[in-house]
Amino acid sequence: MPDIVLSTLNAKYLHASFGLRCLLANLGDLRGRAAILEFDINQRPLDIAEALLAAAPRILGLGVYVWNATPTLELVAILRRLRPDLVLVLGGPEVSHEWDRQPIIALADHVITGEADLAFAALCRDLLSGSGPRPPKLIAAPVPDVASLAQPYDLYDARDLEHRVVYVEASRGCPFTCEFCLSSLDIPVRQFPLEPFLEAMRRLHDRGLRRFKFVDRTFNLNLATGRRILGFFLERLSPGLFVHFEMIPDRLPAELRELIARFPPGTLQFEVGLQTLDPRVEARIGRRQNHERLADNFRWLRHHSGVHLHADLIAGLPGETLESFGRGFDTVVALGPQEIQVGILKRLRGTPIVRHDAEWAMVYNPNPPYEVLSTRTMDFSTLARLRRFAKFWDLFGNSGNFVESLPMLWQAAGSDPGGTDGTGSPFEAMLGWSDWLHSQGVLGHGIALPRQYDLLWRWAVTNQGIPADRFGPAMARDWRRPGRMDLPAWLEPFAGAAMTPRRPMRLPRRQARHLGTTEAP
Repeated sequence: MPDIVLSTLNAKYLHASFGLRCLLANLGDLRGRAAILEFDINQRPLDIAEALLAAAPRILGLGVYVWNATPTLELVAILRRLRPDLVLVLGGPEVSHEWDRQPIIALADHVITGEADLAFAALCRDLLSGSGPRPPKLIAAPVPDVASLAQPYDLYDARDLEHRVVYVEASRGCPFTCEFCLSSLDIPVRQFPLEPFLEAMRRLHDRGLRRFKFVDRTFNLNLATGRRILGFFLERLSPGLFVHFEMIPDRLPAELRELIARFPPGTLQFEVGLQTLDPRVEARIGRRQNHERLADNFRWLRHHSGVHLHADLIAGLPGETLESFGRGFDTVVALGPQEIQVGILKRLRGTPIVRHDAEWAMVYNPNPPYEVLSTRTMDFSTLARLRRFAKFWDLFGNSGNFVESLPMLWQAAGSDPGGTDGTGSPFEAMLGWSDWLHSQGVLGHGIALPRQYDLLWRWAVTNQGIPADRFGPAMARDWRRPGRMDLPAWLEPFAGAAMTPRRPMRLPRRQARHLGTTEAP
């Protein structure tokens, strides 16, 4: 039985906890006395407690995040009652700030704030030695020198490499001070020694890993490092290779462009956190980005590379209105990313976004994930509409199933002068459809694909008056685009016209995530 168990509740089974592996890798001489037990938030805390107690550890380290805070509190309460002698050590972003406001803190023996790679090992040595005074409950971890840290990558096992998301990091920290983000509190960017990092990536690749997800906030901040990493993967191009980066949207020099252009389509994915395109909101929350340069970079990436672009927007920022958010959304649609993720602002513990609470009447849900409920410029009903909009946009706009038919909704509203490329506003068109779907009792998940097509047809043709002889062939082509040939019976009359290929108004699809789901009532 291990003396030390490291555990957390991941958001999904397919997520392999990078933080736990970092802690285990840096336990030094205690590594042989420790084990990782991972769970996910879909499992009952009672069942998780049973598995943890069966391991009979002396010390249990739990990673607490915004997505698992509620079930972890329940888990800790169960463990405290069943094993009062078990030393509970908490760490992670959720417990690194505002300790006096969290019931889970009272149930823990020790809480490590900040980057605990080395601090957790030191605490375990003190606890297991049994000598000297008992360590304090609250331990502020010194910022570690990343060059001194042991790498965790050999701790990914064959199951992880084959079935789960494998996270890697070449740097820590962020140079920006966006007030909604915990990274704004980080020490400026620190680079891991590049040669040992690339050697670890080589070992992962040699073991068969083909999907690498970088957690660095800004992979393209350091030009020399970005070039070396891209060059490393260029040398190892093979079917199935996929590399995900987060990038700064307005920094893409020619040296990086030249390398990016050499990757085949589908190999690279860039997650681009735009968040807002309202200059006044940007200034208010300490966000810096050059709109002209980011637009030029998006255009270059769309026309001269095979990169899959994933753009992020946040609704509910201080001072943002429904209209200004809509203008930003329309601008991003015109830039052409394959995915636009719309999120609702969350008040993460410790972030300075709280300084706007009084002026902008920011009201947040007191429960994780602490989403904003209303502001002075967006009332509760407006933000409720945007939550539904975000779900329906993800289902229909991001799925890749409606690349030609969906944009016909805003093309039909082309009299709107605020639209893009002479068409109407994508935001207004999608918001109207989202409102209609809600009025019909449609949920934003679990809708079978034929039902999705039926709903879009009813809205576009019956409610919006788009001619059936135009919309039907477009829908039939969308259905067949990924290779499906079994058209629903009601689309069969348009099969002949659908044989004429047309260029989609939106951009190349990604693998649909909703095939095979069942419809919820």
